[in-house]
Amino acid sequence: MIRSPRPVSKRGPVDLPPLTSARAGALFLDERGAATAEYAIATMAAVAFAGLLVMIMRSDEVRGILTDLVRRALTVQ
Repeated sequence: MIRSPRPVSKRGPVDLPPLTSARAGALFLDERGAATAEYAIATMAAVAFAGLLVMIMRSDEVRGILTDLVRRALTVQ
């Protein structure tokens, strides 16, 4: 039989209640920390998107298009 480690507090090992189907269901439905995980995923997606934009903006073709756009916007005819 493989023994799993038991949680330990300052007073010693902590006995956890047995994992029943009701307790497993309650633990599964517990959403504590879900918002933090969602913020982390959204932040990672934003960083990836920003990195993609930086790569696109550094290309010569896009730089030329933007430079031409600014020149036309600032030119008085």
